[in-house]
Amino acid sequence: MNQFGENSFSVNRAQALAKKIEVADSMETLLVYAEEARRIDESFLNSGLSGSLTTYGISWLNDALAARVVALTADEARLPAANWCWISLGSEGRHEQTLVTDQDNGLIFSASDEHEATLLRNVFLPFAQKVNQRLAECGFTLCSGDIMAGNPAWCRSEEEWKGLFFDWIHKPEPSALLNASIFFDVRPLYGDFSLVAPLREMLSKWAPNAETFLRLMATNALAAEPPIGFTGDVVMEKDGKEKFVDIKKYGIRIFVDVARVIGLAHGVKSASTRTRYLEAGEKFGMSALDVSAAMQAMSELQRLRLGHQHFAIEAGKSPDNHLHPDELSTYDEAVLREGLKQAKRLQQRLKLCYQI
Repeated sequence: MNQFGENSFSVNRAQALAKKIEVADSMETLLVYAEEARRIDESFLNSGLSGSLTTYGISWLNDALAARVVALTADEARLPAANWCWISLGSEGRHEQTLVTDQDNGLIFSASDEHEATLLRNVFLPFAQKVNQRLAECGFTLCSGDIMAGNPAWCRSEEEWKGLFFDWIHKPEPSALLNASIFFDVRPLYGDFSLVAPLREMLSKWAPNAETFLRLMATNALAAEPPIGFTGDVVMEKDGKEKFVDIKKYGIRIFVDVARVIGLAHGVKSASTRTRYLEAGEKFGMSALDVSAAMQAMSELQRLRLGHQHFAIEAGKSPDNHLHPDELSTYDEAVLREGLKQAKRLQQRLKLCYQI
């Protein structure tokens, strides 16, 4: 957890809890620690951490919990003598989870041929399904789209995963683009990490030359335009008498999507949004100040999103990403406005780059 420069009470609590999680010897113990982790997650913002550091801290604790669930379940299962790795995807793969998150995961294993892959999958699936269920018990909601290792579609051999990645890049269809936005943000969580490295290596070689794929990904990144009016103010959506802005759809996701496009276009192997901007931003035509502004804007929007989720939880409501104007101070109104303007500038740069 060395990304944290702050020596805060919450960070120290998180580090102490992670050490206890690492040696937990039962699911009953992990369920207790999962509840403690949620309390620490909610305390990060009050510790003065930025939005980006808070999402990293939440993801870091989630990693510790999930990895221990996988480890305990693997110890109980009769798994084959094949190399395997549990992989994190989407926001978990990017280390950008918030107070509300569902599961996005998969499993990769080594197999000598297609026949062995089928046999091994049948053995790994019950294990993966049990892990998914146990993660749900720890507070990681089952994925509504079934993007989980317990789904046969996402429990695959190394060669099968390579085939999927190749097809998604070279035969881009709507479903392929959707899968790319989730699965290309891949990170190993537990097991043989070396199984994931070839996938990242292949992406870094294939994607920069896949012009049609990149153009379609860029088009997708332009689909949700930040709600900035002619006067430069935020235009709120209306649902009956309520006004709100979907801060994820029209703000944070744009920063993530643009970073993914430029990261893939320039061979960045990391799934981290921050790293993608740092390593590919200049090649995308951004100055060092532009890169810093984009990362700070996204971090501030994450802070607003987390604050909204926290208040909803405190009020006993189901948290979402719909930010209401009455929640915002004058300062936060300015933060929201400027953050969405930064997102719009990124989209304009992407339009120019791909002539869309």
